[in-house]
Amino acid sequence: MSIAFDAKGEGLAIGIDLGTTYSCVGVWQHGRVEIIANDQGNRTTPSYVAFTNNGRLIGDAAKNQVSMNPINTVFDAKRLIGRKFSDASVRNDMKLWPFKVRGVGDKPMIMVNYNNVEKKFAAEEISSMVLIKMREIAEAYIGSVVKNAVVTVPAHFNDLQRQATKNAGVIAGMNVMRIINEPTAAAIAYGLDKKGSTVGGKNVLIFDFGGGTFDVSLLKIEEGVFEVKATAGDTHLGGEDFDNRMLDHFVQEFKRKHEKDISNNPKALRRLRTSCERAKRTLSSTAQTTIEIDSLFEGTDFYTTITRARFEELNMDHFTKCMEPVEKCLRDAKMDKSIIHDVVLVGGSTRIPKVQQLLQDFFNGKELCKSINPDEAVAYGAAVQAAILGGEGDIDKVQDLLLLDVTPLSLGIENFKGQMKVVVPRNTTIPTKKLRLFTTVESAQTCIKFPVYEGERTIAKENRLLGTFKLKGIGIAEKGVPEVYVCFEIDANGILIVSAEEKSTGKKSKITLTNNCKRMLCNEEIKKMVKEAEKYKSEDEENKKKLEAKLVLFDYAYNMKDTVSNLSKLNRADKKKIVDAVAKTIRWLDENENRLAECEEYKDKMTKLENICIPIFTEMYKGAS
Repeated sequence: MSIAFDAKGEGLAIGIDLGTTYSCVGVWQHGRVEIIANDQGNRTTPSYVAFTNNGRLIGDAAKNQVSMNPINTVFDAKRLIGRKFSDASVRNDMKLWPFKVRGVGDKPMIMVNYNNVEKKFAAEEISSMVLIKMREIAEAYIGSVVKNAVVTVPAHFNDLQRQATKNAGVIAGMNVMRIINEPTAAAIAYGLDKKGSTVGGKNVLIFDFGGGTFDVSLLKIEEGVFEVKATAGDTHLGGEDFDNRMLDHFVQEFKRKHEKDISNNPKALRRLRTSCERAKRTLSSTAQTTIEIDSLFEGTDFYTTITRARFEELNMDHFTKCMEPVEKCLRDAKMDKSIIHDVVLVGGSTRIPKVQQLLQDFFNGKELCKSINPDEAVAYGAAVQAAILGGEGDIDKVQDLLLLDVTPLSLGIENFKGQMKVVVPRNTTIPTKKLRLFTTVESAQTCIKFPVYEGERTIAKENRLLGTFKLKGIGIAEKGVPEVYVCFEIDANGILIVSAEEKSTGKKSKITLTNNCKRMLCNEEIKKMVKEAEKYKSEDEENKKKLEAKLVLFDYAYNMKDTVSNLSKLNRADKKKIVDAVAKTIRWLDENENRLAECEEYKDKMTKLENICIPIFTEMYKGAS
């Protein structure tokens, strides 16, 4: 038996697709990937954890008892990981979950009754339990201890979510060798399946639509090199959202037919949700299906039917929303859809006929690629990457494989004008290291503050603040003289470290943004950042004009301040007049630092300052001549 060991010989290396609704594990052996079945014979395992008075259940056992124990059975932990309790997405999801979620210092904590004691768990802890189950599945198959794993995350997971996923691995007692993006892992599965046909290069669009997240990635695959050209998507859209729409539809139908409201009964809702999920799957292959639940609520049976057409009508806004990231991905990659060689379907939600139809229509009737298993492709790619990182085993087929992934959003610094100074543009290949030169804006300035943002808006504060750090001890010099180099370094896991160094003194400062609690995204924000850049383009143009007017006033005021302080020819009264006017203007600028005034306000302040300064300087120069 040939198995992938890590380079240090510390144990086996496996690949885990840690999914929102289902997880999957694979290992490289006998020169290929083996997707490992669990103890129930299933190759995917529900990402469910149940707490009872008799212990803890994970996977199929947890999901099988969910109707009897809904408030103590936890799922969707991936939708909570790395997020804040105050996020709108968390609040909306809480309305749909039977289990309780409370905020502890703005961190969402899952509350359950375990052995008659109320316990609270972070999403990382629940995810670690699922990872433990996947490791146990692998260990039972391989017959030895597993320590090392490659774990996948959605392409649009931010630093905190990636780090939280790594932390889940640590809690599970595993060494997470690498975090890789789900669509990129799926591309590896596709690339190996089509290895002989990628000679000369292929442009491949991975459409990864799972139970809770949605990603689109466009890759160039050529001779073992997988280069991601662009990525887009939504970290909070998937099959569970379709289940929720059906659930709400049938709750209303039950209320209408029987005049009973089941919306506050967790057990009834869970039984109905399970039937909705089953109906959704059935409608992928038939035009109509029946829902039959005996004694759903207060002894009342519920029998009804739903057609595929009705299901599509309930979810049409979700389906059409899926096409927007596809367009965005092509636009960012500067590719026309006519030169895409293959559109690859990944994730269980791609089985929905309407999704396939919309995607096929978008690509002018192009046949979609269904040659790889949509449920197993991500774990397959993760297992390949684990074998490569392990560096041992029979990996001749893949040892030269090279992954070139990208960062999904622009990263940069807020400059003194309030603008977003981009250091790493979105869709930059990672790992990467980018340097940008900054300097002081005032004479004798000894400290610079660096607010770090991600997003696509012109105005920095309209993007997502990741963190702020300061560089102190800069050598005293005229403004614009000190040379401060800011370095953005993103590793292969997509995790960011920002540092700054002043050249003359060698003073350094840095921030690791994975540890910054401010970097938490609500479920729709990461998708909106790019959209808003287009939607509010006219607003950005107007703000740009305001910034320019502000800069003109800023420069004039500080130039007057420097000029007057070094000028001995002015009489004391005139000098005081200018100093007072300049101080008043600078004070106004400071008071309005966090808002952009109208252009007219800046121009008015500028005119007033000029009306004081220009006559005085004119008279001074006349007297001198």
